[in-house]
Amino acid sequence: MKTTKWNIYEELKTEEDIQAFVEASIIEAENDTDPSLLAHALGVAAKARGMLAVSRDTGIDRAGLYRSFTRGGDPRISTFDKVARSLGYHLTLSPVTEAARN
Repeated sequence: MKTTKWNIYEELKTEEDIQAFVEASIIEAENDTDPSLLAHALGVAAKARGMLAVSRDTGIDRAGLYRSFTRGGDPRISTFDKVARSLGYHLTLSPVTEAARN
């Protein structure tokens, strides 16, 4: 059987697709303790939007964006925030319930 590599960002063709993907990822990340899930999702959304456009919006070079948002990348909070804002989101913190802590 022959397989081909599938990249989700190639399926995100419109701004609505990108927005739906990011919002689904936010919901999924709320139930996950691995913060890299959301970073990876922002990287996918940035690729779908176009890394050059995101690079221009954020002032971060494309190579830096790719390094930060690939699997295993660990973007600085300032980089994460700039990319989120470029995609139309902002970072917020909210209290965690006692049940969610455990």
